[in-house]
Amino acid sequence: MIISVVSVFVCYHYTIFFNVDLTLLSIAIIFPLVFTIRGSFRRREKALEHLSQYRSAMKTLYYFITTSGLLTEEETVVKQLLQNIEDKTIKHLKTHEGNITYLDEEIDKIYGFILDRRETIPKSLKDKLFKYLCDLHEAIDNLNGIHVHRTPVSLKAYCKVFIYIFPLIYAPTIIFNIGKNYNHLAVYFVVILTEFILISLYNIQDDLEYPFDDKGLDDIKLDHFKVLR
Repeated sequence: MIISVVSVFVCYHYTIFFNVDLTLLSIAIIFPLVFTIRGSFRRREKALEHLSQYRSAMKTLYYFITTSGLLTEEETVVKQLLQNIEDKTIKHLKTHEGNITYLDEEIDKIYGFILDRRETIPKSLKDKLFKYLCDLHEAIDNLNGIHVHRTPVSLKAYCKVFIYIFPLIYAPTIIFNIGKNYNHLAVYFVVILTEFILISLYNIQDDLEYPFDDKGLDDIKLDHFKVLR
């Protein structure tokens, strides 16, 4: 907004007016901006799918553990391990940390628990538990992939640079087209409004880039995907 105001003021003060075809400049900003917004939205939708898969795998593991015939103490241990996985997964998604080694270690504890009781847990139950552990691994890896790999940084930087440059070109061009004697306040309003729209779209895209951090209106409510909600 400050750049927009300063650009119009400088143009009027130093009589800097020129005519530039704004179509190409609009394409240079709008096309990549729309592309990044659509890409971020698709990643958000994919994240919802993987979160549903994650909760389904966790919930099914809870069901199997509850009906597996384990001792009460053993059942409590496994449920605590699953709770640790859930807490650390949600905490991980809310940060910008990309390493999930500690999550793998938590899941490996359940694997180790099953191996330690290979003689007492029926083979059919072990096979089912391993299947849903595999689904859980896949869901967490997919969520981490979305969490870490975002819209190409170079494309976002390109959009941001052109958004900041836009009022420097737009202000003298619009003054040239409508005449320097036209209402100055109207020119200020048009330039500021245009820049506000562009930077708002960029900020919306930036918020969609981080769908798990609870900092945007459209962020995913991770608490809705807890096993006990």
